[in-house]
Amino acid sequence: MTDPTADDEPLSPAQAQIVARMRWLMVISGAATLLGIAVVVSVIGYRLFKSDGRAGPAEATALLPKGGRIVQTAVAGDRIIVTIDIGGAVEIHTFDAATLRPAGRLRFAVEP
Repeated sequence: MTDPTADDEPLSPAQAQIVARMRWLMVISGAATLLGIAVVVSVIGYRLFKSDGRAGPAEATALLPKGGRIVQTAVAGDRIIVTIDIGGAVEIHTFDAATLRPAGRLRFAVEP
C-alpha cells in the first residue's frame, strides 16, 4: 500500500528554502512558548514560597482594656505602634504590619 500524501517529485530550491524557513520559525516559536511557560511557573512558585503565609490583606481586632483609649498611632518600618491611655497609665503596643500580630508591649509606671 502506498502513502497517499507522499510526493514523488522533489521540492524545488525555492520550495525547500520556504520549508526550511518555516521549520526555523516553528523552532523559535516553540522555544519562546516554553520560555514563557517557564517564566510564569517560576513567578508563581516564587510568590507562593515567599509569601510568608499571607494569603491577602490581614484583618484583626485588638481589644482595649476597660477605660482605655487610643492616644496616638504611628508606623515605624514594618511595625504599627499604638499608644494607649489606661486610667492615667500609658502603654505602647506594637504590631507586625504584615500579619497584624502583637509584637510587644511597653508599660510605663511612676517610681514610688
